[in-house]
Amino acid sequence: MLRRRALLQTAALGAVSAWFGKSTMDVQLIRPGDAAYRDAKLGYFTQYDGQRPSAIARVTSPADVQRCIEIARQDRSRITARCGGHSYPGYSTADGALVVDVRGLNRIDVRPDGTVEVGAGVLLMDLYVALANAGRMMPAGTCATVGISGLTLGGGIGVTARQFGLTCDRLVSARIVTPDGVHRTVSASEHADLFWALRGGGGGNFGVVTSFVFRTEPARNLTTLSLVFPSAALASLLSVWPDWQGKAPDAMTTTVGVGNGPNPYVEVSGCYVGTPANAKPLLDDLVRRAGSQPTSRREQEQSFLAAMERFAWCKSTDGSCRPSWNGGGGTQGRGSYVATSRMLTRPITDPQRLAEIFKSTPNSYNMIDAMGGAVARGPASAFPHRSALASIQVELTLQAGETNARRAMGVARDELAKMFGATGYVNYLDPQMPDWARTYYGSSLTRLQEVARKYDPDRVFAFPQGLV
Repeated sequence: MLRRRALLQTAALGAVSAWFGKSTMDVQLIRPGDAAYRDAKLGYFTQYDGQRPSAIARVTSPADVQRCIEIARQDRSRITARCGGHSYPGYSTADGALVVDVRGLNRIDVRPDGTVEVGAGVLLMDLYVALANAGRMMPAGTCATVGISGLTLGGGIGVTARQFGLTCDRLVSARIVTPDGVHRTVSASEHADLFWALRGGGGGNFGVVTSFVFRTEPARNLTTLSLVFPSAALASLLSVWPDWQGKAPDAMTTTVGVGNGPNPYVEVSGCYVGTPANAKPLLDDLVRRAGSQPTSRREQEQSFLAAMERFAWCKSTDGSCRPSWNGGGGTQGRGSYVATSRMLTRPITDPQRLAEIFKSTPNSYNMIDAMGGAVARGPASAFPHRSALASIQVELTLQAGETNARRAMGVARDELAKMFGATGYVNYLDPQMPDWARTYYGSSLTRLQEVARKYDPDRVFAFPQGLV
């Protein structure tokens, strides 16, 4: 089996190398054996360091992307796009694949009308800095090195989601090279079916996006908050948090975090779009309902950029928000964990049972990220979980080995399904998720499959959890 895989990879590399040898495009192609290959193939997760793409193409223009897709079609070789490289199953650094590294498509143009054009290779902290410098902001995630592409295409849950919606809700238009090699503009009026699909239909399914245009908001100060509770208060907190969060103003978006390791903890953290004075009574009400005083509490008014840096645990001015791998030039570390997800689709009727699932999952960090508000009122798009109260993510470190971590993760995942149903968030792909297509895409699945077949009838962008 190993010899067969090596032969297939050699054949794929030969085809890619021969094609690029004929190409007149100035594409930087990094192959196995090149000095840069070892670093260039790395994604965010360390457990996939052994994967060997056939080549990495560092593209700098839509024409480069078109060339990459052309060779993938001609030679029926696997192709995958990579921005931040945070694919939980490692799909963006897959064995034998031509990796189209879009980080060279990194232009950011904040326009006078309040929209921003963002290249597909832009990482979140770079976008936040550019927006803040122009006096603007928009909803997105909290990890500095996540790419805007994957985040947007899967939905984009963030710390201001209840006030401003998902990242994909802000999308005005996108430019994408579809599997036929055509560079298209998609919007509500152009290729509307594909525009619908790109907002929540998941990355890697419809081609390679080269740029996005988003609506932004005037930047304003935010109140970042953290309340750490005793571990014994978890069940009580879980019993009251959903109702409290659901009735809170849209300005309040919080996460319940449960750390289960050598130093277990329970934290409610998040963001209030407004002042600490207005956030305080809401948090006082949560504490009263929970019946337990936090061991520490903080509400701090910060600028938009300072708040995003706080959530990312880095500073945009000292390199700590830049990736330390893959030529990123910074000090931001990599991840060594696996993860899965469910959606909180109904009230928590058995908080003690949910607390036990979290506490009995070894070496885990568990997050319940609030939705509702503007997310529930969002535009018609492929994102299928508008009515969910929150998303639930379970992360397990690899302290006991990847096999054991995935086994324990599966137990937690299946227990959560018994409580809340077989749902999940496509940006947290779990390669072992049962009935994954229906789980991730829900009521959007049939239409998404139709769109995928329309634009990719030859299955150029096929992958293990893809739509074609």
